[in-house]
Amino acid sequence: MGLDDKIKNAAEEAKGKAKEAVGDATDNERLQAEGRAEKAGAHIKQAGENVKDAFK
Repeated sequence: MGLDDKIKNAAEEAKGKAKEAVGDATDNERLQAEGRAEKAGAHIKQAGENVKDAFK
């Protein structure tokens, strides 16, 4: 996995955490759900990249 991919995944996870936190603070369920979805997507991408790295 390239460093660029790691950075993109970390940025996406951070963005998801921020959205979820804003949603929590404002009691906005839509933002909370979007944040959780972005975090989950980043975790899945990261896991896929880790699998690729294992087979190099």
